[in-house]
Amino acid sequence: MNSITFSTTLLLLLVTAINATTFSTDISALKSIKSGINPTTIPPYSCLASWNFTSDPCSNPHFTHFLCGLSCSNNRVTQLTFDRAGYSGTLSPLVSQLTQLITIDLSDNKLSGPIPISLFSLPNLRTLNLRSNSFSGTIPPALSGLKTIETLDISHNLLTGALPDSLSQLGLTRLDLSFNKIKGPIPKLPRNLIELALRSNLLSGYLQSASFTELTQLEVVELGDNSLTGTIPGWFFLLPSLQQVNLANNKFTGIEVLKPVNSNLIAVDAGYNKITGYLSANLSNYPMLSSLTLRYNKLHGPIPTEYSTLKRLFLEGNYLNGMPPKEFFTGKSSVSGSLGDNCLKSCPVSSELCLKSQKSLAICQQAYGGKVKQKS
Repeated sequence: MNSITFSTTLLLLLVTAINATTFSTDISALKSIKSGINPTTIPPYSCLASWNFTSDPCSNPHFTHFLCGLSCSNNRVTQLTFDRAGYSGTLSPLVSQLTQLITIDLSDNKLSGPIPISLFSLPNLRTLNLRSNSFSGTIPPALSGLKTIETLDISHNLLTGALPDSLSQLGLTRLDLSFNKIKGPIPKLPRNLIELALRSNLLSGYLQSASFTELTQLEVVELGDNSLTGTIPGWFFLLPSLQQVNLANNKFTGIEVLKPVNSNLIAVDAGYNKITGYLSANLSNYPMLSSLTLRYNKLHGPIPTEYSTLKRLFLEGNYLNGMPPKEFFTGKSSVSGSLGDNCLKSCPVSSELCLKSQKSLAICQQAYGGKVKQKS
């Protein structure tokens, strides 16, 4: 190909790109989306300020208009990505006309109102991120319409109601609905989940095996700051890919620990519950476990010597008694954490583990059914 032919071809491609025409339904959807935003919250430097419909949204190059906030492929909008400009307003139901959307990211703004049900019909959507807005209402069963969804993050909003049973029909690998007002039990979860975050809601009920069945890829579970009850079941820690667990600040009253066949479990936090009983030595059979937090529960009895293999151990605020394992203090263990506010004997104040003082003798005697000696 000579230089003239090459130049002509390049010019034709450039003209084609510049004159590309976005689908009319996509343009009407974008206009509606912008009109749903309070114009006083659109700063002049923001993406939405550059959405000027005298230009074609998908035409290239962009010098003055549509500088950011969307991406296109073959004249169709494939990504809707607001900048963090503090936009307020509502999300237009016409977003469903953007049928080639792969990504929606409107995070860290001030959008409010219900999430349009029509959004859940988008056939190609893989990522939906509405994190840190003020969306309200419930999560409808129509959520199951997102046949290709992989990542769903609607954390830090004002969602209410229960989690829909249709959740299990999704192909999600990451789900984050933390910091909302979602109530009720945990339903059956999507089998492909790798990360589950439902922190700081109003969830209640027991951890049911039916909810977690077939979750062979689940690595991270964040269920802290809810109202879950009952015993933390032994099968839960045996989920084959589980690495990190946060069950803190719930209403659990017991914990069961079974010996694993093989485990990747690294960290467990079940602090600030109402767990009674004794510490299980079975935790030492989890070869990767390095961090254990059971602070501020109602645990009794001694600390198993096997816990000296841990790197981080927080057991303060219980009723543990006896002598703490000497391995904690002889240099044979590199454990850090806290054993204070218990009923331990001879916990050396020279150790960081024992900086916080132990409970009074009277409280400890009462905890173990003894009589408090009266002063004469």
